[in-house]
This record gives sequence, C-alpha cells and structure tokens, in this order.
Amino acid sequence: MTDFRTPLSKVRGLGSARSGVGHFIGQRISAIALVVLMPIFLFSIASNVGGGYEETTAFLGSPFGAILTLLAMTAALYHMRLGLQTVVEDYIHKPATKAVLLIGNTLICAGLWLAVLYSVLALAS
Repeated sequence: MTDFRTPLSKVRGLGSARSGVGHFIGQRISAIALVVLMPIFLFSIASNVGGGYEETTAFLGSPFGAILTLLAMTAALYHMRLGLQTVVEDYIHKPATKAVLLIGNTLICAGLWLAVLYSVLALAS
C-alpha cells in the first residue's frame, strides 16, 4: 500500500484535528484525579450520615470539606464533559446537531459546576 503523506507530515505526526493528544491527556489526568478524590470524598460524606443535617452542612462548610467537594466535582464534571464530547464527535455526523450538542454539553457542565460552587460557598459562609 502506498503512503501519500509527505515526509514533513510524517515527521510532525499530527492527526487531522491536531488536538487528540491534549484531549487524551486531559481525560487520563481527570481519571487519575477521580481515582484519588472520589474515595476520600465518598468516605467523608458517608462518615457524616448518622450525624444529621447540621453535621453534614458543617462538614461541607468547613475548609477541608469545601475544598474536597470542589476538587472532586471539578474533576468529575471535567471528565464527564470530555467523555461526552468524544461520544458526540464520534457518533453524531450532522454538523448542526453536533455543534448544538457540543455547546449544550459545555454549558450544562459549566452550569452544574457553578451550582456546586454556589452551594459550597453558601454552606461555607
């Protein structure tokens, strides 16, 4: 089989979109962050189950609870955004539909992150 790429194209090694490596690294970094943060976050929340509303809100309002919650939710929402972006780019073929879904994906993830940020800041104050 004949390769029609130029030597310069072979040396650069860039794919057609020129952003696949950055996307891949972002997905892996966020996955590693989730492997570390989610067990700590879930254990911290589960340890407050018997304490009631006041104890749980006090934990989430504490500096450790607020930072842990923001880090875990930031990693989760970023990972979700990248994963759904890949699904849309791979399986939706109509350009207009793809654009609407990608914009919606980003806006929904940003909205959810703002809701988490507002909730944590409201509990912390």
